[in-house]
Amino acid sequence: MKFVDEVTIYVKAGDGGNGAVCWRRESGIPRGGPAGGDGGDGGSVILEADEGLHSLLDYKFISKLEAKNGENGRSKNKYGATGDDIISRVPVWTQIIDLDTGSILADFTAHKQQVTVCKGGSGGFGNTRFASSTCRAPYFSKPGLPGEEKKIKLSLKLMADVGLIGFPNAGKSTLLSRLSAAKPKIANYPFTTMVPQLGVVNSYDYKNFVIADIPGFIKGASEGIGLGIRFLKHLERVRILCHLIEPGNDVFNRYQIIRNELLNFNPILCDLPEIVVFTKKDIVVDFDKEFQISEFERRKISTRYLSAITGEGVDNLKNELHRMIHTSFLGN
Repeated sequence: MKFVDEVTIYVKAGDGGNGAVCWRRESGIPRGGPAGGDGGDGGSVILEADEGLHSLLDYKFISKLEAKNGENGRSKNKYGATGDDIISRVPVWTQIIDLDTGSILADFTAHKQQVTVCKGGSGGFGNTRFASSTCRAPYFSKPGLPGEEKKIKLSLKLMADVGLIGFPNAGKSTLLSRLSAAKPKIANYPFTTMVPQLGVVNSYDYKNFVIADIPGFIKGASEGIGLGIRFLKHLERVRILCHLIEPGNDVFNRYQIIRNELLNFNPILCDLPEIVVFTKKDIVVDFDKEFQISEFERRKISTRYLSAITGEGVDNLKNELHRMIHTSFLGN
């Protein structure tokens, strides 16, 4: 299934039906008086969160959502029918943004949560409503009100306990496959992961947690370079950052580049609890030299090492992430 996490659509609620100007005409009843019914209300556009959905793919083929108009009032004081509402489903963790005002209309966090994005217009009054002692035969009615309309953006931000970050080929996908049952694409070239990948980490001793492999990190990502900021937004819902670094020159400098991209995108991300994980331990000859361990220790940055290929250090990392998540929950 193709992963789509952002779409723009036009939404329009139904217009209210017009009130009717009608008269009572029955045999033996002279001067029957006004008998125009009210128009029906227009239908509303409602969005509902569905935990069974994981992408906005369906909306790639929908440019607009339009609810039904209310029917006009009729004779004999009959009301027009109310227009049907549209209830359209989106994944949990979807934000609804009004593009005209920039305001967030909804931020879904639970199954079956609903929001009325556009309210239907009210039906107009028929001429019966306007009859009075001084106006026994009103030759006018009230038109229905137009339904609301908006251009909105649907933005899906995945929810995970741990976000895996780092440069391409740092080993994020391989680690995700070792920690969970996820089957991400793994290859030795940049941007193997083109969409966020989620996995559930199981444990006999602790509560399960969700881990996400977030692609797109290179220098300038927060400014649109490479995969740009397309997927960085998914980090805004994680609790812990797990920063993976592979062997090579200027290790600490590469770590700082990623931190700067987080700072430029959303400074709050730099305040999240973080653990730095040195990867590919199986190919490292001089561990301290390759990873500039002293520089991280001097700045009191928590570090671990592992080899996702051999499995060395994977269980220790899993236990540490459990501990950090538990501490994070207690902190809330």
